[in-house]
This record gives sequence, structure tokens and C-alpha cells, in this order.
Amino acid sequence: MCSSVGIDHEGGGKPAELGADANAGQAVTQAASVGSGPAARDMSRWLGDGGMPIITAVGGSFELYGLDGKDGGWVEAAWCPTMLACNPHGIVQAGVHSVLLDAAMNFAVNAALLGRDRTRATLEMKAETMIAVRVGEKLRVRGHVVRMARQVAFAEATVCKESGELSSRSTGTFLLHREA
Repeated sequence: MCSSVGIDHEGGGKPAELGADANAGQAVTQAASVGSGPAARDMSRWLGDGGMPIITAVGGSFELYGLDGKDGGWVEAAWCPTMLACNPHGIVQAGVHSVLLDAAMNFAVNAALLGRDRTRATLEMKAETMIAVRVGEKLRVRGHVVRMARQVAFAEATVCKESGELSSRSTGTFLLHREA
């Protein structure tokens, strides 16, 4: 389920309202840790475009991340789609939704990993687009870890309109690289 400000995290926390302008590429450099357990990995250098210029080019900007339980890495992003993300009629292409959803799940998994552990690849991803999105609409993207195992992680992500309507969602399985 989506909301216009953020999505409740399982640990009972909710991020503060976000004030970044995705088109300007400015990111709120805030990480949060909700619940007990280790602090979130410092992923602040990946805020904004997530290390992938295509994210900014299509209007996205990662803003918040953290932990909310044992396996609970999460990330939130603002997305105001640019014309590059759209077909000639100004409707965002489903494949562009998938780019943002995949990046959000990947970021969330990496936020939950410790030390030099990291994701290696997306093994499987399923995405559904349920409501059309137009160029310039204000959207929220959220990714979170569902389960973390030794070699793989399972994650979900959503794209929601400002009204809270769910526009698209995905699930994914990620291969992990563990240092030791």
C-alpha cells in the first residue's frame, strides 16, 4: 500500500516528509535505522542517481534508506518522469518503471548487507504496471528486502502516485557476493 509521503516500515517508523526536487537532482542525504539491530550501511554516495546516470535522466532521485529489522533494508526515491521516460504521447514506458523498480530493490538489498558484501546481479524480476503515469507526475518509489539468505536476497518495490495509488510494483531475486 502506498501513501503520499512515505510507506510505513515494518519496524513502526516512518521517514520524514521528503522535499527533494528530482528534476534538479537534489537528494535529501538522510539515512534512518528503525528498530533494533545494526545501523544501516553508509550508502549516502549512492543517493541521487544510485550510481546510474539513467536514473536522473528519467527523473528519479534516491533520497532515503535504512534498516527496519533483521533483513529489512529499504530505500525511497522521488520520481518525476521526464520525456525521455515516455512514449510520444507522454506516457511512461513499462520498461522505465522496471529500471526504477530494479534499482530500488538493488539499493535496498545493498543497504541491508554488511562490510564489503554486495549484490552481484538481478537473477529474476517480475514487474506489473497497473495505472498509466504521465510525464511530470510526482511519484514515490520504495524498495525493501523481503528475505535475505546466504547467496540470494528477495526484494519488492512499488511506484505510487501522489494520491497514494499504486502505479507499478515488482519482485526480484538478487545474487549476493559475500566477502567471507
